[in-house]
Amino acid sequence: MDLLNTLVDKGLRRETPTRAEALAVLATSDEDLLDVVAAAGKVRRHWFGRRVKLNYLVNLKSGLCPEDCSYCSQRLGSKADILKYTWLKPDEASRAAAAGLAGGAKRVCLVASGRGPTDRDVDRVSDTIRTIKEQNEDVEVCACLGLLSDGQAERLREAGADAYNHNLNTSESTYGEITTTHTYADRVDTVHKAHAAGLSACSGLIAGMGETDEDLVDVVFSLRELDPDSVPVNFLIPFEGTPLAKEWNLTPQRCLRILAMVRFVCPDAEVRIAGGREVHLRTMQPLALHLANSIFLGDYLTSEGQAGKADLEMIADAGFEVEGAGEVTLPEHRAGGGCGSHASGGACGSQGDTCGSHEGAEGGCGSHEGGGVCGTAPAAASADEPRPDLVAVRRRGAGTDLAPNA
Repeated sequence: MDLLNTLVDKGLRRETPTRAEALAVLATSDEDLLDVVAAAGKVRRHWFGRRVKLNYLVNLKSGLCPEDCSYCSQRLGSKADILKYTWLKPDEASRAAAAGLAGGAKRVCLVASGRGPTDRDVDRVSDTIRTIKEQNEDVEVCACLGLLSDGQAERLREAGADAYNHNLNTSESTYGEITTTHTYADRVDTVHKAHAAGLSACSGLIAGMGETDEDLVDVVFSLRELDPDSVPVNFLIPFEGTPLAKEWNLTPQRCLRILAMVRFVCPDAEVRIAGGREVHLRTMQPLALHLANSIFLGDYLTSEGQAGKADLEMIADAGFEVEGAGEVTLPEHRAGGGCGSHASGGACGSQGDTCGSHEGAEGGCGSHEGGGVCGTAPAAASADEPRPDLVAVRRRGAGTDLAPNA
């Protein structure tokens, strides 16, 4: 296809596709899907080889958020039966982080529910960052605490944070339909605050909330303009007890096309498969590694993910390798800070202001009734059929007495 050849050439030159080209990727047929994956895979391998970066989430404070983000299980008015607890102590958070690092993760993402941190909260998280860094050599730490006030990003940076996560989530024109308690502009402002403090920016999107192809292209082009180092791509988990519980709009093929479009628009950024991969990509997850160079290991904030061992086996079986702690993730022209050091700002992200996953994120494998991704589904299902059997509330790890999944 002339379209794919053009997009590969542009991706290797870091040239932005046109909006029409990005929309055309989303409109490709299932018959052309492997050609799309192969083309985007050339761009991925050019900038990142066959390395896969592993990230690990630690939910420092779960539930009871005053914001009304429709996709989030921790939102105001959520009836989802999730874990609810207040701040983990630094040693508790460090032990949780160590489990992920032992499983191969090189970045720990510290997430807390809420509109944004108070100055006292920043003190708590700063103590946690210092504890994790003292106890784990070479670890990267990303904070994701919501909207930042003046001076807070600088304090996190001084404590040792490497990055800050704050997603755009959806297009500016539709943002008010998803959240009413803060604005799209508030999110962009926090991204700029993180950038100005020298933090690497991580910002992404959520697909599957009922948006159009134009909305998806809008948000990805906005991210391209902000130029974050990391672009997490979340796939909505319709969590029971949230307003979007009935939104089952994604197929594995649709998810792959979205990831390919993001790779073509952001060719040299760390594209991270975040919340929802187990639920929506399912057995197609290995193909997605040809498009993205980063994933989360183990569980998410309020939901269970695929077993950590299964993640590692999937990466190896697909012919990829886990990125080592001593390896630099970003291409040379970005290394050394990316959004924290170059002129155009950025953001950091995942659904519900998580580092690449969303609050109320996905179910996973082998741990809940119905089998999960690595287990056996009750019966064969069509690609576009809802799969609530793959959604399970997290009951282990941070905030519990049970060992984490990593």
